[in-house]
Amino acid sequence: MDVSQYLEIFIEESKENLQSLNESLLILEKEPNSTETVNVIFRAAHTLKGMSATMGFKRMQKLTHDMENVLSEIRNGKMNVTSKLLDVLFKCLDALEEYINNIVSSSDEGTNDNNDIIIILNSILENKGMDDEVVTQAQTPSSDKVEVVVNTSTDRRKHKNIKPNEYEENAIIKANEQGFNVFGITIYINEGCILKAARAFIIFKRLEELGQVIKASPEVQEIEDEKFDFDFSVLIVTSESAKKCIDELSNVAEVQEVLVDEIVLEKKQGKVEIESDKQVQTLNPSKTTSKSDDKTNSQQAGKAVTNRTVRVDIERLDILMNLVSELIIVKNGLETYEIKNVNQNFNESIEYLERITSSLHDAVMKVRMVPVERVFNRFPRMLRDLSRQLDKKIELHMSGEDTELDRTVIDEIGDPLVHLLRNAADHGLETPEERIKRGKDEIGNVYLDAYQDGNNVVIEVRDDGYGIDCEKIRKKAVEKGTISAEFASNMTETEIIELLFRPSFSMAEKISEVSGRGVGLDVVKTKIEALGGVMEVKTKLGEGSVFTIRLPLTLAIIQGLMVELNTEKYAIPIGSIQTIEEIKVSDIKLVQSKEVIHLRNHVIPLVRLDKVLNCEASVNDKKTFTVVIVSRGDKLAGLVIDSLIGQQEIVIKSLGKYLANLKMIAGATILGDGEVALILDINSLI
Repeated sequence: MDVSQYLEIFIEESKENLQSLNESLLILEKEPNSTETVNVIFRAAHTLKGMSATMGFKRMQKLTHDMENVLSEIRNGKMNVTSKLLDVLFKCLDALEEYINNIVSSSDEGTNDNNDIIIILNSILENKGMDDEVVTQAQTPSSDKVEVVVNTSTDRRKHKNIKPNEYEENAIIKANEQGFNVFGITIYINEGCILKAARAFIIFKRLEELGQVIKASPEVQEIEDEKFDFDFSVLIVTSESAKKCIDELSNVAEVQEVLVDEIVLEKKQGKVEIESDKQVQTLNPSKTTSKSDDKTNSQQAGKAVTNRTVRVDIERLDILMNLVSELIIVKNGLETYEIKNVNQNFNESIEYLERITSSLHDAVMKVRMVPVERVFNRFPRMLRDLSRQLDKKIELHMSGEDTELDRTVIDEIGDPLVHLLRNAADHGLETPEERIKRGKDEIGNVYLDAYQDGNNVVIEVRDDGYGIDCEKIRKKAVEKGTISAEFASNMTETEIIELLFRPSFSMAEKISEVSGRGVGLDVVKTKIEALGGVMEVKTKLGEGSVFTIRLPLTLAIIQGLMVELNTEKYAIPIGSIQTIEEIKVSDIKLVQSKEVIHLRNHVIPLVRLDKVLNCEASVNDKKTFTVVIVSRGDKLAGLVIDSLIGQQEIVIKSLGKYLANLKMIAGATILGDGEVALILDINSLI
């Protein structure tokens, strides 16, 4: 069976189950006696095991199987949840994420068996819990020489005795230690079968899919040469259940009966005997419970959740978006026609087209929107690990996880938030001892909030730590030679904080695994600005800091103000515009040889767009001119233009890879008459 067609579905569902495991383990750490949480974790691990087995990922299946064994003991009340046990389960989670990442990159789970984790899991199972000696005992191999005797069950027709050699003995011992099942299986073929060897070949192919055959009686070569009656026996190491083995083998044509004995390890006076246990016999395999039934029963045991979502390929959405874009361009073209004496029907058609395109645009945008919860979900675990790594008590508070952002923005925002949260934990929050001295609670708080503000989404990372010491930054910058002492003495607090966003600038005294290399805030700023967003920092010494990211809802279709510079047309994103002013020439002042205007208690620098963009200046003797006041965070600037065309819905088109690094230009749009207008990048201009 070709399962490659299901690979994307497997990856997506595995990520969802891993996220569920992550969240539930964090809850279990706070509520170790929560039976409901344990059930959720057990079901997620069980589902992962089933899916990985179906896809043929044996290592992933083995690890989840052993996890499931431990979780089953917890669920049955035979084992207590401890912090050390949770650490092991989190290690399992990391190993499963590694498998998934390998599958994403190469469609293969890799070669890491994670035997160290599996040994610890089985030791926990054996000791009915986790103590300090478990890891040491689990990793210390026994040097005692053991004798292995294997007896399969006594069948009513024929007794089989399989005596393994030393290599096979070791294989059985290791399999039992690692939690694999070892079965003795006897297969009976119909006595009317003509091609016994061919039928045996098919049976062995099926056995190889179930696990590893370590012994056969008669020998495999004799079976291939048809030197056997109508039955043969095997020893097999497998992660599958006895029922699964019976189902698979009984489905082979001309197999009359299958007997399976579970091989159990027992230590008796320096000897290891493997005796048969739980003999299973079937003549009617159709009555066994299927995996789908098991999954259904598992889901019914928990709270029923209806998931009204559909996964859509992002490429299909892009095609749909392009079609909507063309529709808007056509609409803009119709609006520019100068038609005299048109009838009422034509006007109504134009209005109808406008309503349809706007509705279609909104619908497509909603399909592309994804809750920021998709990104936020990974951070509770990250902060838990940082808390232990930094030896600080940290609590993460999140809000606004249902706030939606465009898929393209969501995919890029994760790394900047990781940097900000790590900075908050490492640099922002004090140690428990320092917090107590300052009259604070020993538990430091980090807040991650998201909310919509007009056409933007705002994400804030706050902490109640010590805040940013601007004097310390000033001294550090002078020491490093970043700025001169004279220049530093005249810098404002905002300008000093801006130094933190310079490449290779770090306040850490020493390099650690968490920070100190000066790579972080500069990466954050670059990434946010590449997404058309802005970043602001506010701090109060002794009380904490707030890093605010303001992002556009979408990067595809925006509202823009069309302006003219001489004969050239440009678009300014509406979200950046504060006001539009008519300014007298006499109101222009010079500050340090630069043009500024004084407007409502703000000194605003002017940007002559024709000079910045190398446009041919228009010749006019007007005593007033139009200025578009734009903002980037707290900063304002006035863009001098020749004339206004009006507000328009504009489709953002990429300039292509050859023009991708142009500053001041965010992209281009096609106007109704087919002309191309450039879209200004307000962040770069300011």
